[in-house]
Amino acid sequence: MKKKLVSNHYIQASLRGAINQGIDPLPLLERAAVPSELLHKPRARITEVQLANLIRAVWRATGDEFMGLTEHPSKNGVFALMMESLFQLKTLGAMLQQSVRFYNAVQSEANFALHIEADSVNIDITLMQPELDPDHLLQEFLLLMWQRFSSWLVNSQLAIQTTRFNYSAPAHQDEYPPMFGEHLLFDQPTAGFSFSSKLLMLPRVRDPLELDSFLRRSPLEVLRRVGDNNSLSIQVQRLMLNKGLEQAATLEDIAHDLHMTSRTLRRKLKEEGHSYQQIKDRVRCDTAIRLLTEESLSVAETSELVGFTEQAAFCRAFKGWTGVAPSAYQATHH
Repeated sequence: MKKKLVSNHYIQASLRGAINQGIDPLPLLERAAVPSELLHKPRARITEVQLANLIRAVWRATGDEFMGLTEHPSKNGVFALMMESLFQLKTLGAMLQQSVRFYNAVQSEANFALHIEADSVNIDITLMQPELDPDHLLQEFLLLMWQRFSSWLVNSQLAIQTTRFNYSAPAHQDEYPPMFGEHLLFDQPTAGFSFSSKLLMLPRVRDPLELDSFLRRSPLEVLRRVGDNNSLSIQVQRLMLNKGLEQAATLEDIAHDLHMTSRTLRRKLKEEGHSYQQIKDRVRCDTAIRLLTEESLSVAETSELVGFTEQAAFCRAFKGWTGVAPSAYQATHH
């Protein structure tokens, strides 16, 4: 799997419940191979694997699948038990109804509801004490969990019509489309998601043997970002990568490939809340992290491959992007 990257926000949010319980976050970061310096670096980015390992470390430290973000814990193993209870059923609709009944029966910190209408199905998730989840991490994780395991059970990516959030769009909203898809609604009365009611009749494809593998990989299977984001900024990122970063494409080059003027491209990117330089820095940062951590390339090799003629300039830029020097980031990951 090609490891994607997520923002520093999720480091802070994942640790909040454990810290509130008096648990030292540094050993948790160490287990997840997340440099502790990144904890207070807003522009830092980590891989999905690091985030999954961090959440798993929090689960173990708190003994709570709700990560310390509710008044009462949901014991580790509850999700696995719920999944096991589904394999007596044959269709997605029956499995979703069972999962809602199960979770509402075993805990009282969140209410799950399934509403079937003529053309669509709505699943709502309401936290009883949302103030205990100020970063909305638990609520978003539960939304992702229901979307991901539903797709996994039928071995097909469900077409989610909308994903709803009962709060305003956050500062890190760029992270949402790759996770939840393009159809996002903020400031809604309830949090949840919807899809076509026709999908309820999809048959269960997975078997109990495959469940064991799915659970061993959790929460990585939940965090994998599968949304089809085809925004202009994503198209620009793809073109940059296709052209190579050693001699990064100019704004004019990208505009030509998109059949528009550079002025139009700049304006449309601004409408999406981006600039060409921001996208270029993001692509360089993400690529550099992958080369350093996945490919184990040297700082010098990485510097050249992401388009820097001087290693010192790359090191300054990398520290500005992530908060730590490239050598330190690589050493912590290993």
